Amino acid sequence: MPEIPATSRRGLLFGTAAISAGALLTACTSNEPKTEETAAENAPVADDKPGKAVTIGFAGPQADHGWLNAINQNAKSRAEKYSDVTLEITEGSNDTAAQIGQVQTLINKKVDVLVILPADGKALTQIGLQAMKAGIPVVNLDRIFASPQAYRCWIGGDNYGMGLNAGNYIGEQLKDKPNAKVIELAGLDNLELTKQRTQGFDDALKNYPNIKKVARQAADFTVESGQAKMAQLLQAQSQFDALWNHDDDQGVGALRAIAQAGRKDFLMVGGAGAKSAMDAIKADDSVLKATVLYPPTMAASAIDLARALGQGKGVSGMAELEIPASLTLYSAVVTKDNVDEYLPTGFN
Repeated sequence: MPEIPATSRRGLLFGTAAISAGALLTACTSNEPKTEETAAENAPVADDKPGKAVTIGFAGPQADHGWLNAINQNAKSRAEKYSDVTLEITEGSNDTAAQIGQVQTLINKKVDVLVILPADGKALTQIGLQAMKAGIPVVNLDRIFASPQAYRCWIGGDNYGMGLNAGNYIGEQLKDKPNAKVIELAGLDNLELTKQRTQGFDDALKNYPNIKKVARQAADFTVESGQAKMAQLLQAQSQFDALWNHDDDQGVGALRAIAQAGRKDFLMVGGAGAKSAMDAIKADDSVLKATVLYPPTMAASAIDLARALGQGKGVSGMAELEIPASLTLYSAVVTKDNVDEYLPTGFN
């Protein structure tokens, strides 16, 4: 059946209502004033049609990790979709001073909107404030600035929700197993996001009194650290039922350590949504059975929001005249049952 345009759907709804109440309306409809369209119905919204030209400055950290590289690629490919968008992108740096300098250059170029994924949100708050004071709206991507005055809109992943959904998935798999044991391979412990992921995981496990977390090890979001820390966990824990690994990049190393140890007696849940993890889930030939998403597509959405800001428009599908102040993305659980749906979003 062909899709019915929104206006036609409204017509059908009103038509049905009129038929249902026909006997009551026939005597008075001719005297009723026409309903005026609301401001929301006339609000300009961003769409794919070319509009006002917008120059977007994009500054992110160094792409030394699969997820961060996917952030850059998502931003570039989304900008290329629009003939009215020019993207000024920096090289990216994990050095705070260097990234501040890169954003300063974009401010000096007088870009229309800035999209910034700071290497350190707190440390780069001042440059966000500077841009906003200069009249350049900022879309703060993922790692949040210390002050809401430093950005017009924040969009990012749900670190707490990531841990919560990982814990609930594991809980459901083990809910009928007495005295079940789980372990956790976390990311960098000096990052707030790691603490949030662990908190969400721990809170989910509270719903399953039969499950106990018996070990936790922090790695560094790298293949090498994942392999080394996982080897330590395997040596220390001769028996457990499930593992949650915060990051699919370090998960590559974790899977190597698991294979080397010849262990197949537990299930593993990954994190972020790497293509390699999704391929392994689809093949179903390893302990990895699921991954919880932290979608790098947020960078593409940030470009959409920046374009809407630059054109003075709202978001399609929402009644408001302005884009939202914040958007938290959902951490879906990818399993063998739905992996084909999410594979196109997997990053290398």
